[in-house]
Amino acid sequence: MTDVDVERQLVTLAHDFAANEIRPVAAAFDDSEEFPADIVRKAAGVGLTSFDLPAAYGGGGVDSVRTACLIGEELAWGDAPIGSIVGSASFFADPLAAMGTEEQRERWITPLCGDDPPMAGLAITEPGAGSDAAAIATTATKVDGGYRLNGQKTWVSGAPIGRYYLVYVTVAPGTRAKGITSFVVEQGDPGFTLGPELAKLGSRCYPTGELFFADCFVPDDRRIGDEGQGFSGVMRSFDRSRVTLAANSIGIGRAALEYAIGYATQREAFGKKIHEFQAVSFRLVDAKVALDQARMMTLHAADLADAGDPFATEASMAKLAASEAAWKAANAAVMTLGSYGYSRDYPVEKWLRDAKLEEIYEGTSDIQRLIIARSLFPRER
Repeated sequence: MTDVDVERQLVTLAHDFAANEIRPVAAAFDDSEEFPADIVRKAAGVGLTSFDLPAAYGGGGVDSVRTACLIGEELAWGDAPIGSIVGSASFFADPLAAMGTEEQRERWITPLCGDDPPMAGLAITEPGAGSDAAAIATTATKVDGGYRLNGQKTWVSGAPIGRYYLVYVTVAPGTRAKGITSFVVEQGDPGFTLGPELAKLGSRCYPTGELFFADCFVPDDRRIGDEGQGFSGVMRSFDRSRVTLAANSIGIGRAALEYAIGYATQREAFGKKIHEFQAVSFRLVDAKVALDQARMMTLHAADLADAGDPFATEASMAKLAASEAAWKAANAAVMTLGSYGYSRDYPVEKWLRDAKLEEIYEGTSDIQRLIIARSLFPRER
């Protein structure tokens, strides 16, 4: 079986799972804000939670960013927050696969490949360090046999139900990127406490919370890579995740656009179908063009990543274009439905709420523009 055949089968699997298992329950989980544990277990049973984790530890061994994007789009078409949960393991596992020891990979990646995978998250953002990841202030102080962590993390996806967290701290305060180092912290470690779940506008069934460290001791074997190696790991994670998140955005926008087209085909006003009014149809045309342009940019960035070529700028371009296209499509859907678009009896207001997050996390649209601008005007060496 060729790589293309494998990709096609996985994308079909993801679409069918999204249509049959995710879409029917998405609204209920949004209303209840309950974590969709049963859906995650079902996804694990068919390999969707671990298809992109290393085969050596029980995963599917698919390391193609392009394939991950195509699967992510289908899952987000079903529901963005549930799709993000299903695909979340790689965010934690990628840095371990790249910088961890064999024992560390076996210890923390293997459980993620099981039939009931634990939640695992990345802890980077702090109250005073969001877009500026080099400003991390949570510290790790070397002591006999390990390190003591002190500080706070916020907006951690998967908290407060996660079992493992890859926490980025500094071992050399004041040195910015040079001191950033990563450690695995497990729920139950002394000195580690979880804050309450944060209330959010969208992505409501994907819990997000805060982590607190008060002389939290972690042994030496919890450090991932060398001291000071963490910042490069953060940037590597961001580059790849921005591409896959772009695909998620396209899935949201596609869902909203499809619904709006269906509504405009059925709804009548002033004696004709509303899609016959240019004000309606042109709005949807613009959303379609933006989404298709963003998809091409996303797959281009993914292809560069798969080829081993530099793709950081293209990743930012894809995320910027796709997140703003998703918002445009969701807003167009709301406007097409009019007052019904504002009603929670229809799904389009949820897509609008979920789309807004796409413009914020993993670097806001402003940050993506800054990264792209730096590529246009590189500093003199």
